[in-house]
Amino acid sequence: MGATALLTLNIIWAETLSAQIVTSLAPMIESVSPSVVNISVSSTPQVSNPLAENPFFRGFLEPQPRPVQGAGSGVIVDASKGLILTNHHVIENADEITVTLFDDRAATATVIGSDQASDLAVVKIDIENLSEIRLGDSDSLRVGDFVVAIGNPFGFSHTVTSGIVSGLGRNGVNPDRSAYEDFIQTDASINPGNSGGALVTLNGELVGINSAIISRGGGNIGIGFAIPIGMARNVMDQLVEYGEVQRGLLGVQISRITRSLVEQYGLNDTAGAFVTDITPSSAAEAAGLQIQDVIIAVDGRPVAGPDSLRNMIGLHRPGDTVEIDFIRDGTTQQTTAVLGAVVADRAAEIQSPEPEISRDQVFPGVVLEPDEGGGGIVGLRVIEIEEGGSAAAAGLRRGDLVLRLNRQRVTTLAQAEAVVRNSPNGVIALVRRGNRDSIVLLP
Repeated sequence: MGATALLTLNIIWAETLSAQIVTSLAPMIESVSPSVVNISVSSTPQVSNPLAENPFFRGFLEPQPRPVQGAGSGVIVDASKGLILTNHHVIENADEITVTLFDDRAATATVIGSDQASDLAVVKIDIENLSEIRLGDSDSLRVGDFVVAIGNPFGFSHTVTSGIVSGLGRNGVNPDRSAYEDFIQTDASINPGNSGGALVTLNGELVGINSAIISRGGGNIGIGFAIPIGMARNVMDQLVEYGEVQRGLLGVQISRITRSLVEQYGLNDTAGAFVTDITPSSAAEAAGLQIQDVIIAVDGRPVAGPDSLRNMIGLHRPGDTVEIDFIRDGTTQQTTAVLGAVVADRAAEIQSPEPEISRDQVFPGVVLEPDEGGGGIVGLRVIEIEEGGSAAAAGLRRGDLVLRLNRQRVTTLAQAEAVVRNSPNGVIALVRRGNRDSIVLLP
């Protein structure tokens, strides 16, 4: 047999092997299951009653609250150190945490660190012969990839469900706006008790930490969410090293790219984050960023929108240096920023309110009057503004001096009316507030 014929047979044989259908996930499940653990917690609700301190009243008061039991899951990520990754909400306010292994051994865990904003926590157990999971690459996931969820729903230990990746980069799941979200959506059944468990690929690599579900009655309806291991690894490393997560701050207010912005600024698409304001003395100001810039990438990674930028910056620590690609006046430029620190309870980046587009009214609830802002600059002064109105919600304030609408100078009410009348998709207002300019997106 010639060399060419032999090569052809080898190729056919390889293609045949790769085309074979996997008939069972059992081998993979058997190898991964020992790294998934059950986490049970007990906590006592704190009820403050000053009369309870008085012996006379104690006999007349309601019995003291009993400990509350809770359950979740976790994944062993470092067997040598006994480190387990789980959800913040699983161990939050726990008085005692008990970890039960696949082989029924149990140990009391201590909290290494917990981060509410990302809903991740790391706990530690002191026990030998642990089995850790292999970490995968969540950035390489595609919609349609097969995944498997492993956890302890409703107390049924090491339950395995399968499905596909239904979506990527999901946000808006957590009602807390300060939360960091970049969820993997899956239709693999995730139920109460799965929280903190593993979302793995068919080769047994961890790509997500199961975290949340959308449900009308508390059970699975095929919409579950997992925190990508790429984000989880970053948070985990900080929790292990520092016991907390410190997030970097760029110092910009940002908005999504609307159709109006695409038209006005000649952009190719709606990807990126539109800068509406720059915080004085911030990393953004020092880096030379300006209002009306469109940030399109951080460290070479594309910015899909405001949430994407917020996550990218929030995963860096104060003092980190990041490269930022942005579009200004139709030209792509790059700058370097040294991130500042987020003050307590402040988001890494603030998204500007996005008012609903209204085509029936022009600046409802706003009274404008031509005025000179000093230095010969003439614009339209906001004399009155309705509290709770759409313009106020968009960020316009009493006393603002409107200089431009859709990049056109406006000095009279007639000019402003003409611009708004020809802008059914909303208006981009450049306003001067004190001695600083900012962008307000008006309906």
